[in-house]
Amino acid sequence: MAALLRLPGGPAEASEIVEALLVAAQARDTTAPKLAARWRQIADDIGDALDQLPVPKTTQEPT
Repeated sequence: MAALLRLPGGPAEASEIVEALLVAAQARDTTAPKLAARWRQIADDIGDALDQLPVPKTTQEPT
C-alpha cells in the first residue's frame, strides 16, 4: 500500500515524524510488541523514501 505524505515543513518535518514513531515504538515494546514493530516498519519506510529524495541544490551568493 502506498501513501502520499505532503508536509509543509518538507523533509525536516518527515524526519520528526520518523523520530516520533521510533520513540512511540520503544515505549510500547513490552505492552504491544506487534504495534511497536509496525510503527518501526512505518518509520523505516518513511526513512527509505527520504533517502531517495534528491539532494537539495544550494546556491552560493556572491560575497
